[in-house]
Amino acid sequence: MRVEIKVIPRAKRDCVYEENGKLKVYVRAPAIDNRANRALIEVLARHFNVKKRNIRIVKGERSRER
Repeated sequence: MRVEIKVIPRAKRDCVYEENGKLKVYVRAPAIDNRANRALIEVLARHFNVKKRNIRIVKGERSRER
């Protein structure tokens, strides 16, 4: 399954919202040294109730739109 995601780093809390057919994911981690990407995978794994190894970023590792 592929999902369009907009990531907001340095948020006050980790959470997921659906907005206009996309997921908007807030992560506390900053976008430095791949920390926001790792946090994104953890938040999505909890949200979809799957293991972290089953989630991967296909494109947009260095942008907010994935």
